[in-house]
Amino acid sequence: MNNIKKHIKITKHYAVGVLALVSLYSCVPTRNVREENKTVPEQYESQTADTTNTANIEWKNFFSDANLVALIDTALVNNQELNMMLQQVDMAKNEIQAKKGEYLPFVSAFAGAEVEKVGEYTRNGAVEKHLDIREGEEFPEPLTNFSAGLTASWELDVWKKLRNGKKAAVLEYLASVEGKNFMVTQLVTEIASSYYELMALDNQLGIIEQNLEIQQQALKMVKLQKEAARATLLAVRRFEADVYKNQSNKFLIQQKIVETENLINFLVGRYPQTITRSSNNFITTTVDVMSSGVPAQLLANRPDIRQAEYELSASKLNVSVAKANFYPSIGLKASVGLEAFKPKYLTSTPESLLYNLVGDVVGPLINRNAIKAEYKNANDRQLQAVFEYEKTILNAFMEVQNQLSNVDNLKKSYELKEDQVQALTESIELSLKLFRSARAEYTEVLLTQREALDSKIEIIETKRDQLLANVKLYQALGGGWN
Repeated sequence: MNNIKKHIKITKHYAVGVLALVSLYSCVPTRNVREENKTVPEQYESQTADTTNTANIEWKNFFSDANLVALIDTALVNNQELNMMLQQVDMAKNEIQAKKGEYLPFVSAFAGAEVEKVGEYTRNGAVEKHLDIREGEEFPEPLTNFSAGLTASWELDVWKKLRNGKKAAVLEYLASVEGKNFMVTQLVTEIASSYYELMALDNQLGIIEQNLEIQQQALKMVKLQKEAARATLLAVRRFEADVYKNQSNKFLIQQKIVETENLINFLVGRYPQTITRSSNNFITTTVDVMSSGVPAQLLANRPDIRQAEYELSASKLNVSVAKANFYPSIGLKASVGLEAFKPKYLTSTPESLLYNLVGDVVGPLINRNAIKAEYKNANDRQLQAVFEYEKTILNAFMEVQNQLSNVDNLKKSYELKEDQVQALTESIELSLKLFRSARAEYTEVLLTQREALDSKIEIIETKRDQLLANVKLYQALGGGWN
C-alpha cells in the first residue's frame, strides 16, 4: 500500500513538472502576416468578358508549321537548361521523402565485439578474480564482450513540426514543377520567335537581291545615258554607291541568318546545322485571331502564378515549423539485444538479454534568441512570398494587356504598310520611265528605289512582329506548357 502511495506521489510530481514546462512554452511570440490579394479586373481593356481562351490550346495545335513543331519537340527532349531544371524537380521530390522519414521511427541494427584487460588490483579486476561465472569456470582474461540487437528512436510529432515540414516540401516540389512548366513556355516562345525571325531574314535577303537586280538595270541605263551626254558622272557614281550599299547589307543579313540558325540549334541542344523552314510564303502567313478570356483565368493558366502560390503556401507552413521550435520536443528511445562475454552465451536467455526504454522532453529554457530570430525570418519570408505572388499576378495582367494592344496596333500598321509597298513598287517603274524621257532627275529614281526597299523590309518586319506578338500573347495567357 505504501509503495502505491509513493508511486502516485512521484507521478504527481512528474505531471506538475510537465504542466509547468508546457505553460512556460505556451508564451511564444506571434505575428500576423496579411493575406495575399488575388483580386484582378473583371476583363481586359477593350475586350469583352468572354471565357474562350487560346491558352487552353495545346502548343502542337497552336503552331501550324510542321518544321517549327519538330524543332520544339526536339528541344523539349534535348535542351540542357530544361534538363537541369528537371533535375531540380527530382531533387525537390527527394526532399519530400527525406522529410517524410523524419517523423517515422528510426530503427537501426547493431553488432559489436570488444576485448578488455583490467588490472588485478583494481576494483573490477578484484571482483573478476574472485567471482566464478559458473561452477568450475572463471572470467576469461582478457575479457571479451559480444553484442547484437536493434535500437529505435522516435520523435513524437506533437506540435506537427515534422508533418508541416513534409507538407512544405510537397508544396516546394509542386512549385518546382510549375517552375519547369514556366521554363517550357519560355523555351517554346524563344524557339518560335527565333524561327519567325529566321524566316523574316530569308525574305529580307530575297527583297535585297530583287532590289539589286533593279538597281543594276538602272545603273546600266544611267551609264548609257552618260555616254549619250544625257546624264553626268555624278549620277553614275550615286547609282553605283546604292548598289554597293545593298551588296554590303546582303552580307550583314547573311550573318544574322547564321547566328539565328545557331541560336535555334543551341536551344534544340545540337551542333550547328541548317534549319529546315518554309520561308517562301512568309509574307502571306495568316495571323490567327487570339481569344484572351478573362483575367481570372490567369490564376489557373499561368505556371509562374501557380509557382508563386505554392511557394506562398510553403512559407506559411514554414512559419508553423519555426513556431514549433519554441515547444519542447518529446522523444522515445528503445533498444533490445543480446550481450555476453563469449559467443556461445549469446543465445542463453534471459541471462544474455538486454533492453531499455527511455522517454525524454527537451527544450531550451534560456537564451532562445536564435529560435526567435528564425521565427521572425520565417514571417518575413512569408510576407516576401505574399508580395511576390501579388507582383506575379500584376505582371501577368500587364503582359497580356500589352500584347493585346500590340496585336491590334500591328494589324492596323500592316494594313497601311501593304498600301505603302504597293504605291512605292509602282512608283519605281514610273520614275524610270520619267527619267528615260528626261522628265525626272536621277535623284528621284534613287529616292524612290530606297523608299521602296525600306517599305518592303518594314512590311516583312511588321509581319514578323505580328507573329511574335501572337506567340508572346499565347505565353502571357498561360499557354505553351501543356
